[in-house]
Amino acid sequence: MMALHHLLDASVKRWPANPAVIEGNGGGRIDYRGLGQLSDRVRDRLVAMGVRRGDRVGMYLRKSIDGVAALFGILKAGAAYVPADPGAPACRVAFCFHNCAVKAVIVAKEFEGGLVEEISRLGSNPERVVLPDTGGGAHLFAALQALDAQSAARTAQTVDSAPEDLAYILYTSGSTGAPKGVMLSHRNGEAFVGWGSQSFTPRPSDIFSSHAPFHFDLSIFDIYVSLKHGASLVLIGEKMGKSPRGLAELIERQRITIWYSAPSTLSLLAQFGKISERDFSALRTVIFAGEVFPIAHLRSFKQQVPAPCLFNLYGPTETNVCTWFAIPPVVESDRIEPYPIGKTCSNLESVVVDPEGQAVERGAEGELCIAGPQVMQGYWNLPEQTARALFCDPSGKRWYRTGDRVTEAPDGNYHYRGRKDRMIKRHGYRIEPGEIEACLYRHPSVSEAGVVATSNCGSDIEIKAHLSVYGEKRLSIIELKTFCSERLPLYMVPDTFRFHGGPLPKTSTDKIDYQSLQEMN
Repeated sequence: MMALHHLLDASVKRWPANPAVIEGNGGGRIDYRGLGQLSDRVRDRLVAMGVRRGDRVGMYLRKSIDGVAALFGILKAGAAYVPADPGAPACRVAFCFHNCAVKAVIVAKEFEGGLVEEISRLGSNPERVVLPDTGGGAHLFAALQALDAQSAARTAQTVDSAPEDLAYILYTSGSTGAPKGVMLSHRNGEAFVGWGSQSFTPRPSDIFSSHAPFHFDLSIFDIYVSLKHGASLVLIGEKMGKSPRGLAELIERQRITIWYSAPSTLSLLAQFGKISERDFSALRTVIFAGEVFPIAHLRSFKQQVPAPCLFNLYGPTETNVCTWFAIPPVVESDRIEPYPIGKTCSNLESVVVDPEGQAVERGAEGELCIAGPQVMQGYWNLPEQTARALFCDPSGKRWYRTGDRVTEAPDGNYHYRGRKDRMIKRHGYRIEPGEIEACLYRHPSVSEAGVVATSNCGSDIEIKAHLSVYGEKRLSIIELKTFCSERLPLYMVPDTFRFHGGPLPKTSTDKIDYQSLQEMN
């Protein structure tokens, strides 16, 4: 097994002059030699700051060459990187960094003030590398130069991380009202990268898209599979990532060969990108994951761009990808059901179990459980949640309970049937309604909150908050949306609010009756 940062080192030696990372907004680009050198500088500075093997280092940057070099520098120092959502409120980012006790933070100047204010309230004061801006790698270089002018960092040895060493912690929405950190090791990441390399046969001439933000597990494929094979990675920023016509133009201009994103992005491309008018002749592989791809939009995309092979990947952050399915060359005109999530990846094992944990017969519905080298180590500092998510069978093999209900067809393909809990998937992000409710309960006027999601034929997920408030004064929607947006990522802010004149409906055990809320218009 090769530690993740050694994948870059190997490519630097083999393809030093190949373009490694390109900023899709017309910004900078860097070759493998340059990326290796810049990440080495980050390693040296972090070690000089006292970062050691096993530490955690936060990243609070917009997607850029600076960010890619930073994460490899963190890994080379033997630490695990903790990427923050640059669109999330500073209080949420501070919670994540404080929660896993980051030793240092690499942060853009625009975020520094808010982060320092919020994290100091929690009692933390990590060392900081502050970038004046992000883009092209120049700002990271400038920050390191400025620090070296004060006190030069000596050349440090790249740490030869062990397979079980932490590589990154990805924070996802938590059912208890706070984000939870999924701990992934070098073994976890390398096992997935190895599977992706075997399954999609990348080559040095490939040009990968990087649509997912670095705090989203889809980014692992983009970054590591591309750089392992000497290919080029085109970074797509948040603004461009939401522009169908901008994305279509970028795919054509950059000659993207391998695309990976959530289905919602491909749906927008199919509907509004005018992709049939674009030259997508370089595009050979299109991969999607994170949520159901509505069949009408999938059919439209395939009709407009028939040449590439399409693949549906499934898997939670805790395993990255664990099943996959190749979409047929032609999407039948009368098909209304989504395609299967497919068969288990070749390096993993799967079983479908009933509520008692016993394997069900093929065709029966149950919870999908996964075992193998991609299964996470656990949740940071949450032993009880880790114990609920992972179990060992009599042979000692560790299994992860996905929480997803599936059935297995006679051909061995799994069909997704829904969640066994209340978790929502929206634009590929996992959202725990409990975290939104916890936010709403912080509002002094809210006495009860119940959050549900509705969808239209598997698309257009809408988050609805049902509220009971103190007194007779009705809160304004603008006030509530502003309140939530100051505490939650924008993708978690409820779309609509419904006010109840009295208590929310309850079950016989006096718990909020979510089924009743779901049925209300």
